[in-house]
Amino acid sequence: MLRRQQQVQIQMQRLVDTCLFTLSFWLAYQLRTSDWLLGDFGLGFLGLFGGTKEIEPFADFYPFLILTVPLSLVLLESQGFYRRPVLVSRMVTAWQLVKACALTTMGLILVAFLLKTSLARAVFILFGLTSFLSVFLKEELLRRYLLYAMGEAGYRRRIIVVGTSEDVEQAKKECGLDHADDLEVVAEVDINQEAVASFVDILHRHSANGVLLATKHSFFGSIEKVIQACETEGIEVWMLANFFNTQISRTTLDELYGKPVVVFRSTPDFNWQIYGKQAIDLMGALLAILLFSPILIGCTIAIRLSSEGPVFFRQKRSGLNGKPFTMYKFRTMVTDAEQRKDELMAYNEMAGPVFKVTDDPRITGVGKFLRRRSFDELPQLFNVLKGEMSLVGPRPLPVDETMQFDELAHRRRLSVKPGLTCLWQISGRNQVTDFKEWVRLDLEYIDSWSLWLDVKILIKTVPVVIGGEGAK
Repeated sequence: MLRRQQQVQIQMQRLVDTCLFTLSFWLAYQLRTSDWLLGDFGLGFLGLFGGTKEIEPFADFYPFLILTVPLSLVLLESQGFYRRPVLVSRMVTAWQLVKACALTTMGLILVAFLLKTSLARAVFILFGLTSFLSVFLKEELLRRYLLYAMGEAGYRRRIIVVGTSEDVEQAKKECGLDHADDLEVVAEVDINQEAVASFVDILHRHSANGVLLATKHSFFGSIEKVIQACETEGIEVWMLANFFNTQISRTTLDELYGKPVVVFRSTPDFNWQIYGKQAIDLMGALLAILLFSPILIGCTIAIRLSSEGPVFFRQKRSGLNGKPFTMYKFRTMVTDAEQRKDELMAYNEMAGPVFKVTDDPRITGVGKFLRRRSFDELPQLFNVLKGEMSLVGPRPLPVDETMQFDELAHRRRLSVKPGLTCLWQISGRNQVTDFKEWVRLDLEYIDSWSLWLDVKILIKTVPVVIGGEGAK
């Protein structure tokens, strides 16, 4: 994992743990004052600290709360808690947490003793228990998510190592790539034998989203062509050396397992906004599914009653870095629509590999209404929940249309996760008849991406969908 990405993840971990420690302190106070828990369930050991006797208001504990959170984080940091391997054993995690929570508890009791306060000591002891349980539960949930993501190949980054065979083996050994939890070497390219054209084919075949250059300066001419091919398609390049001129990539210095690398990036940088986007995707998709559940049910019934065939239309689309995924839509066409597509190719209104026809005869009566209101796109909210799509991003194209790209620069629109809506969606879909203009809007989105831009696009999408503007 690159150092910058690791730093962002550590910051997010600290932020979550700060919230958990604060919540644990409040929960400890509530447990100490709970008649229901202490009285009805007879937890007698807490009687040593006053049982359910009235104690000071929670506001009196604020100074200790202010001390508790940073003290807990510092103790965890001293244990190396935030710099553990991705999937360290539960025993190591539990032991580090036990030491940090126990030391924090003893520290609070000691401070209370030195200040000669009458605050209930049981709150501090209960904090030690609740903080351990809450943070350990968070770590367990994170562990299960990472195991699932790795199993689905969604977490591990797929990289291609480029260099001479000797350099590739040396880089793999020095960086420990064969044992990395978050990296998967999907291919090795010998710079002596492979041409750039065949490298591009390998790039597409493995849906790689990273290239590690491990070569000596004598191959700079060939490596520069590899970098240019990757920046055209929006794929990050990590180099164990430097110096090349790039056209659109931003060059930053980072570390890969302690080794300096130069990163050429023509896609959004990895920072806290990426986590914000993921949070908006998850929460937004869940909220939208709940909000539009009556419409989802109504569309299902209408399609089932109006025509024969399945309710949902499933199609392989090109996802992140071109990796195929199954996209869901409500079926708006007759069941043999794909077979009749060739008959309508002469009426295609889009210049380029994309197929669009006004008043497509394959569309059913219910389908016309669903498309006009964009209701047919609602099942893609489940693609967002699965992590295959985002709420905002370039619209995913069928795999066969992606394979027809005649310019490699068009593939850079695949360098970010596809979305439900995008700049093209709010710029008048029917007015854009040239695929190059469509790509220009997508690349403009990628080059100027920010979390605020996503929010603005989502806000502007609402009136477009309600008014049925540009829908076919």
